[in-house]
Amino acid sequence: MTPLERKGLIANMSKQPEEYEDIPGTWVFDAERARQGYHLNAFLYSLMSAQNRADFLADERTYLQKFPMTDAQREAVMSRAWNTLLQLGGVSYALAKLAFTDKKSYQYMASQMVGVAESDYVKMMLAGGRSPDGWRSKSERKV
Repeated sequence: MTPLERKGLIANMSKQPEEYEDIPGTWVFDAERARQGYHLNAFLYSLMSAQNRADFLADERTYLQKFPMTDAQREAVMSRAWNTLLQLGGVSYALAKLAFTDKKSYQYMASQMVGVAESDYVKMMLAGGRSPDGWRSKSERKV
């Protein structure tokens, strides 16, 4: 244990994954995910500016280089891999900035996350949302 760990100033880096990491289709935005997504979210919030949106749409790859994100985060942005962006630390409300930049609605983005057409997503939500039936643990899923 380092002196900083003994003083409680930094966490032990060999921490076990949280139990909630086993929930299928869910990425809890905890402190670890917040740290991981810091630069990704800085990029997403930069899209609140009309000039930044124009610069991004003009050359996405070059604009993304302004932010020290991981290659996986940049690739997920470029491919609009919404669920991957959540997993890599994106805040859902920040992700909406990217959807809006693409002139898409929040419900469009959510429909892509669920894997259905936007019209089917709207019908599902008006009918009460997703069924609670299904697997409850990633370890239960038959691959």
